[in-house]
Amino acid sequence: MLVKTFSSAVHGIEATTITVEVHISTGTKYYIVGLPDSAIKESWQRIESAIATIGFRMPRQKIVVNLAPADIRKEGSGYDLSMAVGILAASGQMTGDLLNDYLILGELSLDGDIQPIKGALPVAVQAEKDGFKGIILPEANAKEAAAVQNIQVLAVSNLQQIVSFFNAEEKIDPVTIDIDTAFLHHINNYDVDFADVRGQENIKRALEIAAAGGHNVILIGPPGAGKTMLAKRLPTVLPPLTIQESIETTKIHSVAGQLQGQASLMTTRPFRAPHHTISDVALVGGGSYPQPGEISLAHHGVLFLDELPEFKRSVLEVMRQPLESRSITISRARFSVDYPASFMLIAAMNPCPCGYYNHPEKECICGSAVVQRYLSKISGPLLDRIDLHVEVTPVEFSELAKDTPCEKSMHIRERVVRARQMQAKRFIDTPQIHCNAQMGTKIARDVCRITEEGTLLLKKAMEKLGLSARAYDRILKVARTIADMEDSIEIQNEHLAEAIHFRSLDRENWAG
Repeated sequence: MLVKTFSSAVHGIEATTITVEVHISTGTKYYIVGLPDSAIKESWQRIESAIATIGFRMPRQKIVVNLAPADIRKEGSGYDLSMAVGILAASGQMTGDLLNDYLILGELSLDGDIQPIKGALPVAVQAEKDGFKGIILPEANAKEAAAVQNIQVLAVSNLQQIVSFFNAEEKIDPVTIDIDTAFLHHINNYDVDFADVRGQENIKRALEIAAAGGHNVILIGPPGAGKTMLAKRLPTVLPPLTIQESIETTKIHSVAGQLQGQASLMTTRPFRAPHHTISDVALVGGGSYPQPGEISLAHHGVLFLDELPEFKRSVLEVMRQPLESRSITISRARFSVDYPASFMLIAAMNPCPCGYYNHPEKECICGSAVVQRYLSKISGPLLDRIDLHVEVTPVEFSELAKDTPCEKSMHIRERVVRARQMQAKRFIDTPQIHCNAQMGTKIARDVCRITEEGTLLLKKAMEKLGLSARAYDRILKVARTIADMEDSIEIQNEHLAEAIHFRSLDRENWAG
């Protein structure tokens, strides 16, 4: 007898519906075909034990399971449940009348319990597109999948529960969530705030500009000046995630297995801070079965690289292309996977190995050649892609001891949101661009027009600092953002001057 159930394969952050065909005939052996990996081939032992544990029998006949389409490689243990259900239906131990209405995923334990899977959200999105009535999956993944509103999400904990459901012996209530309520309730769920930061008003200003235009930032200063503390608070002033951004971000974390068991949608912008010992593959993604890397997990959020010169040069260089294209393509011999990577980069570094170059009080023990060698660990092309270079100085005791309250993140965010709204109107006809930092060269030259006096100012800066053409474009984008923050239609000279000020690492003889 032939029975068909339905499961799903995830490639990148998109899912493909897989038809699980189970045929039982005369014979004795079991076969799985359709490009299964080792985890799927090992499923026979899990399925047989689970079926026996709940009181049913594994047919002692020839069983052929085909995972179609057969030219797509299948991986993982999420097919256990659909294969077990197909075997029970094909052997007449369970009714199969409703199998065409539901997509089934889950890993089986030997006792019939169902373990969570990765990628539940993209699977639910694709199931809705393909017209399924519902999706049956582990309880731990139910809230995540329930973010898709127009499909039933049935959460199950063991194989017996599924058999009873298809035999009409037990009813399973769909899991539902109120996305708007849950989204708005957690949208400001941050543990940190800019109100905690004493002093450093110029750094706060730079980070506000970065948030308003989506610009990359590098903070350079001595140990203990507050670089990491400031960087961790950057997501608190970014505009709230939209529902669409939240779904896209959640899909990436779902595929990577990074969501907590009770999580639904991600409501706050991600903040990723990998250690400087990270490998190339862990940063940009990859592996035998490609998984998203840190740059994709930071999509629509912030990637923080602390102690930037300590990262391997090869790790930093592989980031150059994603910083421009805002996506990463991982290619293998037989297939390629695309992951989005639209993130804000914020980096922090000491000015020299001892950390005290240009310190107002402590003496640096590094010679100028040592300082230059340390700074040269960051390549020119990478620095070109960082819009704001900010020098961080230590906070004086008088600032630390003040009792006056500092400005809260929510007030800074209001100004950032207003600037982003201006940019949204500007780029309404170019849906792939959402903020000034994402402008291409052609659009930037049209949008960021400056006066003749401003042109002369920028020319002198280019000649003095030895700036590249890419740095020229980025100065214009930052100036446009500063103008937006002040509700100015035109880029004024003071906006341009402030943008040029944030190219400190481009200065000749900066390190002596």
